[in-house]
Amino acid sequence: MKRRKGLAIIAAVATILTVAGCSSSGTTTQSSGSDTANLTFWSWVPGIDKAVDLWNKENPKIRVKLEMTPTGSSGTYAKMYSALKAGKGAPDLAQVEYQELPGFILENGLVDLGPLGMDAQKSKFVDWQLSQSTFNNKVYAVPQASGPMGLYYRADIFDKLGLKPPTTWDEYAADAKTIHDANPSQYISTFPPGNSAWFTSLAWQAGAKWFGLKGDTWSVNIASPETVKVAAYWDKLREAGLIATVPDFANGWYSDLQKGNIVAWPSAQWGGSIISGNAPDTSGKWKVAPMPQWSTAGKFTSANWGGSSVAVLKGTSNAQAAAKFALWLNTNPDSINLLIAGGYGWPATKSALAGSDLDKPDPFLGGQNANKAIFKASDAAINTNWAWIPTTAATYSHLNDGFAAAVAGNGTFVDAVKAAQKATVADMKAKGLKVKAG
Repeated sequence: MKRRKGLAIIAAVATILTVAGCSSSGTTTQSSGSDTANLTFWSWVPGIDKAVDLWNKENPKIRVKLEMTPTGSSGTYAKMYSALKAGKGAPDLAQVEYQELPGFILENGLVDLGPLGMDAQKSKFVDWQLSQSTFNNKVYAVPQASGPMGLYYRADIFDKLGLKPPTTWDEYAADAKTIHDANPSQYISTFPPGNSAWFTSLAWQAGAKWFGLKGDTWSVNIASPETVKVAAYWDKLREAGLIATVPDFANGWYSDLQKGNIVAWPSAQWGGSIISGNAPDTSGKWKVAPMPQWSTAGKFTSANWGGSSVAVLKGTSNAQAAAKFALWLNTNPDSINLLIAGGYGWPATKSALAGSDLDKPDPFLGGQNANKAIFKASDAAINTNWAWIPTTAATYSHLNDGFAAAVAGNGTFVDAVKAAQKATVADMKAKGLKVKAG
């Protein structure tokens, strides 16, 4: 019955799908536990503990117990699904990335937040991030942050080699050769074989649209010409030995950042906190430039990497109180500044830049105010028609497997994309969904 209801919700969506948290099961959404409550919140966002502490100080009747968990894809989502299926052990609230929301919708695992205060506050959120949390005109999660992209680069190394930040991907490839020829230990960047979310953002920027929904039929078009173009581009750099292929967010990669062996990183706005936290001795040597473009003609395009929301899970006896906290967490200026300090990403609330801690020169970037100079424009240049499917996690796994095989000498990145297309269609059909291959 739960599954049938989830399928019905999914089938009702006619446009973009994204966002977190749903389940409109009677007594849960109408809970009267808004005056006093003890809530459990699962999250992995850095610095969110300080915001929770502030809430508890100001709201002694609604106490929030924060449980810091591994990132969702590292086991937390699986634990959440198991708890929801068992009907016990799930938290009242949880961090859910945008790409994972359709999966929770399919399993009927989230609470509709519209009647719990979200409908009255929708105007506070950036439209495209709000759309990531909306199904069939119902809001199922509170948007928290996104990841508009830019190019982090070692300005000192670029200057030494007489290079300017590349404005196109062709220039990026040429710079990759210049950098590696000058010092064989240095690479312009790594292609992380285990991080298909990063690759997805590059396909997004190139104009790909992997997923869609018309009526009750899903479309899957991972192996689109735009995506194949991106995969072939990185294949060429890999085959020429001009990029590294070490995993990102791993000790070897951090060491390369510290030593200057990774000279640039196409990354999200939150990437600055990753670099500064793991290569502090490189302070003052980094700057940020706009994302390289596939063509200088036409409109500037950027992309999004990452982003998540706060959802209320089905089964809570304190849905009203949980919704109240989730909204405060992501709209209160003091809370937002605490989250900014932790490096949580680009806020989902409108006008968060002006007057916040985002709008300041960054000493780590040599005094550059990259948020105002780069990421504000990047956020405005994201193609907001991107959508997700209920089996995104499996798609990422298929891509990761294919990319790892290519790095090991078995096939190419293009092969990985084509294989992921076929596997994703099979995954969707196995879920009982109607699918049309692009």
